[in-house]
Amino acid sequence: MFRDVTTNNGNREPNADKELYRQLRRRSWEELWMKEVPLFNGALPVERLKRVALIRAVGVVFSESGSSGQGNEVRMWLRGLLEDPAEKIRRYAMNALPKVGAGHEEEGDMLALLRSTQNEREKKFLAGALEKIGGSETLAVVRGVLPQTEQKTRAAVARSECPGAVRLDRMLEDFEGVRIHLRGRRGLEGVMCSEVEAQGKFRVLEVGSGLVAMEPTAPFQLADVFALRCFGTAGFLLGPDGSLAAVMTSPLARKILTAFTEGPVRYRLDFVSKGHQRGAVRELANRVYAMCPEILNDPRSALWSMDIFTASRSETVELRPRWSPDPRFAYRLKDVPAASHPPLAACMARLGGKAEVVWDPFCGSGVELIECALRGGVRRLVGTDRSPDAIAIARANFAASGVESVEADFVCSDFREHGPIAGPGSVDLIITNPPLGMRVPIRDLSALISDLLAVAAVVLKPGGRLVFVNPVRMENPHPLLALKSRQTVDMSGFDCRMEVYVKSAKG
Repeated sequence: MFRDVTTNNGNREPNADKELYRQLRRRSWEELWMKEVPLFNGALPVERLKRVALIRAVGVVFSESGSSGQGNEVRMWLRGLLEDPAEKIRRYAMNALPKVGAGHEEEGDMLALLRSTQNEREKKFLAGALEKIGGSETLAVVRGVLPQTEQKTRAAVARSECPGAVRLDRMLEDFEGVRIHLRGRRGLEGVMCSEVEAQGKFRVLEVGSGLVAMEPTAPFQLADVFALRCFGTAGFLLGPDGSLAAVMTSPLARKILTAFTEGPVRYRLDFVSKGHQRGAVRELANRVYAMCPEILNDPRSALWSMDIFTASRSETVELRPRWSPDPRFAYRLKDVPAASHPPLAACMARLGGKAEVVWDPFCGSGVELIECALRGGVRRLVGTDRSPDAIAIARANFAASGVESVEADFVCSDFREHGPIAGPGSVDLIITNPPLGMRVPIRDLSALISDLLAVAAVVLKPGGRLVFVNPVRMENPHPLLALKSRQTVDMSGFDCRMEVYVKSAKG
């Protein structure tokens, strides 16, 4: 039974409501609605205040496991609580309503309460609730009075009535002052640079750790940027000069947003590497809105992200399109545990070069093979994996890639049993990201890598190449394989070596 916690002056301790909520949160929906709510309704006012955490629990538990047929009943109960004499009960009810599917009627109730209340704290919580459910009626009431609620309501209306899009096919004619930051894995900057230079539409300006800065050499589309495949994210640098709000609303920012956005501009703020910064986000978003009301902060489903990077003495802002999925890798319908990220696979495919016959001994979800095929020149792909689920996923992803005129064989098999699918001297390129022993335990990782190298020496044609992520340090691993290149790569928290070997012509 819940122990009431009070101080000497009779007031409940602040954590008493939280403790009661934690207890009620563990109850089933049926128990809350059929037992606890009737008890709450029949209690005296002082007892209802002691049990006010029930209202929060009802909102959360109903949103997770309540019956849709009870939605109207629950909303009517909460709407009734908006008329309770106790401000605390009204406050809990207004916070719970958005969780249970509040709509136009509930919006009207809260607007009526907003007009009538003189309690500033109640106005604050009403504004917060209306930011989540408000529409055009809320906008008419709060415009010019509650800027933050006005902005969030405008974003919600835009989201529902004109969601818009970031357009790949729009041309930016005035490209002066545009600088684009490609961010990827530390250690693969050279591969990213080589791809930019080979495309010829951008000029590399600077290379940092996991960063390639470039500028356009002519009018361009976002499609030109996202024709590059080796980077993880791309953002437009909005500058280090001026306040953050001034940078985010600068002529450069507006030029880019106008060129590439269809519909109202909606963005979310992210203080990179700083975690949640709710207060700073709220304050900055309000300043931006005051300076440019057409740029709307929308943390729920924004088209753009304003990423704020903090250096030792300055902060910079990058404007990044938000897509899900990334249009470059929409073929990846499913994944497997510890699978390669597509930009890493694209880097590996670029290091491997053109090849007619390509084999991935640990194919996982198939992204390395697909990235090779998308580069062109491939006649046959072979993927092996010991997991039947991985083979099924690789087949589905390959089918979704739209690659045509390529023979693709995905076989559930140990790579050591390669004879039926990859005979001696039959493969131009082996490309693979083998198990690294971090997420998937490997009994003897060194032996596994040694077996891979031995098999590569057999199945590769003379001059054939092996590209793989090597978690094991070994010198002169096989007499028929000559090391062509090696670079240390960040594999999301630990370093491995990306290595390229070439089979001797004498093999």
